[in-house]
Amino acid sequence: MTVFWLSTIGLVVLAVFLLWYIISDSKTNHDDALRDELNKALYQDRLEELSEEANEGLVDNQQDLEQDLKQSLLDDIPEQTQRQQTRISSKAVLMLSTVLIVVLSYGMYWYFGGLNKVQHWQEVSSNLPELSKKLMPGSNEPLTDDEMQDLTLALRTQLHYKPNDSTGWMLLGRIAIANRNVTTAIDAMEKAYRLKSDDGDIKLGYAQALMMSQEEMDQNQARSLLTSLMQEEYVDIRVFSLLAFDAFESEDYPSAIKYWSVMQRMVGPEDARFEMLGKSIANAQERMKGSVVPGQAVAVTISLSADVVADNNASLIVSVHTADGSPMPIAAARYPLGSFPRTVVLDDNNSMIEARKLSSLTDIMVRVRLDSDGNVTTKQGDWYGESQPAKLGDTVDVLVDKQY
Repeated sequence: MTVFWLSTIGLVVLAVFLLWYIISDSKTNHDDALRDELNKALYQDRLEELSEEANEGLVDNQQDLEQDLKQSLLDDIPEQTQRQQTRISSKAVLMLSTVLIVVLSYGMYWYFGGLNKVQHWQEVSSNLPELSKKLMPGSNEPLTDDEMQDLTLALRTQLHYKPNDSTGWMLLGRIAIANRNVTTAIDAMEKAYRLKSDDGDIKLGYAQALMMSQEEMDQNQARSLLTSLMQEEYVDIRVFSLLAFDAFESEDYPSAIKYWSVMQRMVGPEDARFEMLGKSIANAQERMKGSVVPGQAVAVTISLSADVVADNNASLIVSVHTADGSPMPIAAARYPLGSFPRTVVLDDNNSMIEARKLSSLTDIMVRVRLDSDGNVTTKQGDWYGESQPAKLGDTVDVLVDKQY
């Protein structure tokens, strides 16, 4: 702020100097002296002419004419008081103009320049450490909407001057997540992650931002980040929370129940979150029970053998076939990889042909494949498994243990 005011003072001083230079131009300061010199030269010339005319006998009253010439010279010389008044008038104009420049410059800035906003911006920027503490995990003082806006302004200011501040980008990403601003959240968290990819909080924040995206690639990357966090010596409870939410949204109810159960053990019965987690588990159990309609849907429980090494970016493809093992599926669905064992449910909404619904079958078999490249027509290197023939409406178990 000091630099700003010093620069404005410098500009005002420059404007006053230019005004002074214009008003007191050096040529105008010598006008009176130049006129005096010219009058004197004319006076001397005229005296010489009168002398010559007198010698030639052209004039008889030389003294009278010289006296008139002297009087004319005196009349043409400005009086001292008049010159003093002129100098005083110039100083008055200069002083008044200086005052007007200062008053108009700062007055117009105060009225049109957003001085209050600039001062607020400076105050918010200086208060960044205190506001940042309220955004950190474990803080008992939630940010108000106004404080959230102030913190965003302060962070953007700091990041303009310090673009390599990973913590600043992480905090900006958390604000965007809280405001459901997906684009800003992902961009900010990605910058933080590129600057400090080994930081657990940043990695978790980046995964949370990616989970908000509707793009499958972003969601798969989020799952990959969460899986890597699961390998750490200490696993943050928020990792399990995100995994549970993702599993529930993907209708992988057994996995959601598993993660919420782990969270319950972590917080303990004394924690207020314990009861809320219990309700979530009960909700998932009800969804799992009601998801299979006898004779109209099939529940498939999938597990992996110990030999399977699954790519975190792979997709899970589940297809229902006629009991004779026909390669053409009657119904199929693609899911994120998730965790295993897991249960998925297929019904008429997953039918491949409108004229032949899944519910029209009686005997079925199920195939499961881990698609590693996103192309269903290529199978080289993919792991797969298939069930024994079963009845529609039964729960079918499939072990993925073979590789193409």
